Amino acid sequence: MIYLADKWTDYELLDAGDGEKLERWKDVILCRPDPQAIWPRQEPGLWKGAQARYHRSAGGGGQWEFFRNLPDKWTVTYGGLSFFVRPTGFKHTGLFPEQAVNWDWMGGLIRNAGRPIRVLNLFGYTGGATVACAAAGAHVTHVDAAKGMVAWAGDNRKLSKIDETRVRWIVDDALKFVQREQRRGNSYQGILMDPPSYGRGPGGEVWKLEDTLYELVSACEKVLASDALFMLINSYTTGLQPTVLSNMLRMALKGRAGLVEAGEVALPMGKMGNVLPCGASGRWTGR
Repeated sequence: MIYLADKWTDYELLDAGDGEKLERWKDVILCRPDPQAIWPRQEPGLWKGAQARYHRSAGGGGQWEFFRNLPDKWTVTYGGLSFFVRPTGFKHTGLFPEQAVNWDWMGGLIRNAGRPIRVLNLFGYTGGATVACAAAGAHVTHVDAAKGMVAWAGDNRKLSKIDETRVRWIVDDALKFVQREQRRGNSYQGILMDPPSYGRGPGGEVWKLEDTLYELVSACEKVLASDALFMLINSYTTGLQPTVLSNMLRMALKGRAGLVEAGEVALPMGKMGNVLPCGASGRWTGR
């Protein structure tokens, strides 16, 4: 199954190949590495229009090469949502455009629920999903271990004109926060997570996806309300297939009625009708 994010106007994947992708972020064209793009470039002439290119270094990380001056940050929109983007030192821009297909899915469930919905966004990053769920009418708890990312997400909330009472901001380790929420007796109708392959919490806690993900999913089940709408797991870890995510959801939520499915999140690519796989998503929809 492919979840295709094909409703963008301010973002466009112009081409991909030879280990890189060429993207238009509103009026800015960037070239970034992409290990999935192992085929040749289809539109070689387009690449001359790149305004900046990210180069990986042999020792890890990398740096941007700028071919012309770019603003420190600029705004892209998706539907009624607005986000700041900028080239960061880790090749990212602060937004994963393929996740828009999940924003639409969650937003539709929230709008159609006809009742108050509380959403927990773990590893919330710069708040794309937080803003989308809040705009649909949910009250969102946004959790991330990085203060800078939470601040960026707050700026996106303001930019999208979301009422400040719709979002609660938490700088914390995801698993520890969920465990505390269970002890407090709090619950959520929607839970999503976008965990990194490896990372550290604000107190130095080590996160390794393969060792910790199922424990986190199981903990989340304990704070998932009896009238829950959804749970979503996103993964960008190479080798973690969609079937792994669906297996985890079925096992962790085996006592709950609902639908489990999983697939690749992807972006339409250029004029050839191809798509670029960008990661995997596992979805549980409650009944």
